[in-house]
Amino acid sequence: MLSPELLSRLPTSVQQPSYDRAALMPGMAHIGVGAFHRCHQAEYTDDLLSRHFDRWGVVGINIRPPLLAKTLGSQGGLYTRLIRQDNHTEARVIGSIVSVVDSQDGAAPALDVLSSPDIEMVTMTVTEKGYCHIPSTGALDLDHPEIVHDLANPHAPRSVPGILARALELRRTSHGRPVTLLSCDNIPTNGVILGNVVRAMADRSGNGLSDWIAANVAFPSAMVDRIAPATTQADLDTVDQLFGYRDAAVVVGEPFRQWVIERKFASPVPRWDLVGASFVDDVTPFEHLKMRVLNGAQTTLAHLGVLCSFEHTSDAIADPVLATFVRRMLTEETLPTLKAVPGISAPAYIEQSLARLTNTAIRHRNHQIATDGSQKIVQRLLNPIRDRLRQGGSIALLAVPIAGWMAYLIKAAARFGRCWQVSDPFAGRISALADRIGADTKGLADAILAIDAIFDPSLATNTAFRTNVIAGLDGLLSDNPLAFVRHACTEPIDARLKRPTRSA
Repeated sequence: MLSPELLSRLPTSVQQPSYDRAALMPGMAHIGVGAFHRCHQAEYTDDLLSRHFDRWGVVGINIRPPLLAKTLGSQGGLYTRLIRQDNHTEARVIGSIVSVVDSQDGAAPALDVLSSPDIEMVTMTVTEKGYCHIPSTGALDLDHPEIVHDLANPHAPRSVPGILARALELRRTSHGRPVTLLSCDNIPTNGVILGNVVRAMADRSGNGLSDWIAANVAFPSAMVDRIAPATTQADLDTVDQLFGYRDAAVVVGEPFRQWVIERKFASPVPRWDLVGASFVDDVTPFEHLKMRVLNGAQTTLAHLGVLCSFEHTSDAIADPVLATFVRRMLTEETLPTLKAVPGISAPAYIEQSLARLTNTAIRHRNHQIATDGSQKIVQRLLNPIRDRLRQGGSIALLAVPIAGWMAYLIKAAARFGRCWQVSDPFAGRISALADRIGADTKGLADAILAIDAIFDPSLATNTAFRTNVIAGLDGLLSDNPLAFVRHACTEPIDARLKRPTRSA
């Protein structure tokens, strides 16, 4: 099993840390030590430590499953990062994580780390729903069960906003050292969202914490990019078979990576810009480009892929109909909504993104990408739709993946055969609507569009948007959704609207 003692016996084909890990001290914490963090931020940090050794060791914290002690903990924080491109595999052991903390049973272990004066930077990948915000507005969801609990029990928080607010209070009262909280999740203006939810919790304490946060805490936004699917048993077996050792914490990613960070810090920060990251004054153009193009393509292919019986994104984009559809959607409707990004050609970026999705070695399951779709479609699809409507342009193609998300959740309902299991905060609500309404696609669309936590009322009541979504839902719930996607590129909207409804 991989361990610090095993490093000297690894084959030369496996790259390993070039710095003295025994001398590495913790300087930052990361909340949410999943595959993406280990394939992205931790790798950047490992690169930095090799180039310019400093005290930027990472303490990994999980406040949700899985437990870290039996994987990363038992391996001294070491793990193997595999880079895969079609038939090529490259292995590297990452050493930047110095210790791990499991805080699933209570906040105390996490709070001990986050309030430590040694920790000057906190990064996080807790997924969109971890911020307990309302996707359509970005505000803290005061009705979220964890937020209700934390407001009543601020000293024993369960949510990410509650834990961070309590950690900041402990920092204020114990040593007062400033800290930077850096969101690395796929949310537009993620630093703004993080600041919103943490300050909203602090505001309710009424003890001056908000003023201290304003003077001592920074919430920079960031854009992160690398495709890193969930690790499979086959990935674990690959390390054993190709390189001769076992590793319980393997992660897999594509060659491409990118990290753009807003230059807004309250404390010393690692010089990730020395190893490929970019420190910029405004992340927004990069964020729009990545979320609306790469992530928009992923969400589109995931939902349409499942509906058309494709298991992986690479399978979906290999289908000429889906590939043609997503390329046209991005080129004709998404591209006009993008802000100019210095040094990057948007049409070339679209082609690069689509090429990345064809990588057959990255087995990214469509169901995994579809997880928490209600938290993703706002920034990936609804925001460009709003921009297109303001421009007076067509949204006929962009509306299809919105209908695809609806159809994906609807077909998980009992009345529609429970075709698959889904994981989405609104799955239960949409399943109940589907069971009650049945095959009336207009009724289904109307009911789902009325969920104002997802759909801003001004958009939900827009005639062009509603018409296209209803037509899309009608086609994607048909017996041949792939045929509908083919027609969606060429067939007038009125022709789609004339199709008869089905029974369910």
